[in-house]
Amino acid sequence: MGMVFTARRLSGGELASVLAAPDTVGTLFQGGPDELDLDKAWHGLHYLLTGTAYEVVGDTGPAIIGGEPIGPDLGMGPARLLMPDAVRAVAAGLDAVDDATLRARFDPAAMSEAGIYPHIWNDGDDEFDGYLLPNLTALRDFYRDAAARGDAVLLAVT
Repeated sequence: MGMVFTARRLSGGELASVLAAPDTVGTLFQGGPDELDLDKAWHGLHYLLTGTAYEVVGDTGPAIIGGEPIGPDLGMGPARLLMPDAVRAVAAGLDAVDDATLRARFDPAAMSEAGIYPHIWNDGDDEFDGYLLPNLTALRDFYRDAAARGDAVLLAVT
């Protein structure tokens, strides 16, 4: 199966519940309209957004691996929580980066050398156009919706 990324929007009430009982975090990832599944595209997207393998830099840096750890280990560490103010900043950061800028950052050789998961990068643009770009669009939409609702976001790589 490999390492996959899931994010879940949390309403104010759900956020209060998570903060009161962090051990329940893992039960919240059940699929549905409040979730985003980037499958294995998460690491490539993080690299394109930050230029790094694991650093959380800039407004877009927290989108995938940012936030504060919360709850039990879900397989690749605990979930991470972004509060509503951070969600708004990420949404604005994602909206400020255009597709052409990210396409210019797509360097398969550099991504392979940096060990960017899932190690599928080659010299063509198929991975960008057919895999990363659609997932980037979904990521932007997810954060726009969460910011508009004033939601927090729970992130997990499992």
